[in-house]
Amino acid sequence: MKILLSGKGGSGKSTISALLAKTMANRGYKVLVIDCDESNYGLHRQLGMELPEDFMNYFGGKKEILEQMIASFQNADAKDGPMKLKIFDKTWTLEDIPEEYSTKKNGIKLLAVGKIHEFGEGCACPMGALSSGMLENIELADKEVVIIDTDAGIEHFGRGVERGCDIILVVLDPTFESLMLSKKIEELAGSVKKPVYFVLNKVDEESKQVMLASVDKNKIAGIIPANNDVFKACLTGEELDLQLAEIEELANLLGGLKK
Repeated sequence: MKILLSGKGGSGKSTISALLAKTMANRGYKVLVIDCDESNYGLHRQLGMELPEDFMNYFGGKKEILEQMIASFQNADAKDGPMKLKIFDKTWTLEDIPEEYSTKKNGIKLLAVGKIHEFGEGCACPMGALSSGMLENIELADKEVVIIDTDAGIEHFGRGVERGCDIILVVLDPTFESLMLSKKIEELAGSVKKPVYFVLNKVDEESKQVMLASVDKNKIAGIIPANNDVFKACLTGEELDLQLAEIEELANLLGGLKK
């Protein structure tokens, strides 16, 4: 199963990604975490891992991918469907990911599509194209899971990243902006026929009631209370070395959907 996490900045996408990855790995799954957020430098620390080299460098870097994007766009026919990069002329498995472009720990493999490293280096579109192509072309065996941590907002929908996922988890924090964005994400996901579930994060009893009144209760995959241990780890950049019952329940739900 390919599980994509979406939501506003600061809602806790990376935190949920890391905790869910650890939980699935503890259950014997081979887990690939794909970091698709070009401006997030914290996910690898939450996993207790080193940040791997940008995966786009394996294909020649941003310039090469951008040139392929332009060529593909110029040669595209509307009947041919979405833009395809020639670098994905075959399917991939978890074993095909080059060791030098990933880091591993306790059953989890981390892949970082690319990061913004320099002022003026250009847009992140090549990273989106690479993320989209990777998800569409990777094939999973039994007991393998891919968890995709996206950048904040909905730009990745415009890049077509969601096309290759199986399920979208929308992470909401107790803000009006998050609630409104969740409705747009649900709408966009519907246009590509991807199932959507909501994870209400960092809630207390009062905010939980407000949030429950704003989302479809049948699509709630988890309700996670504010947690001081999680807060401290995220503040100090330490590994999220803890287990939450709510994340275990989320993993149970996802396992049931997979069946």
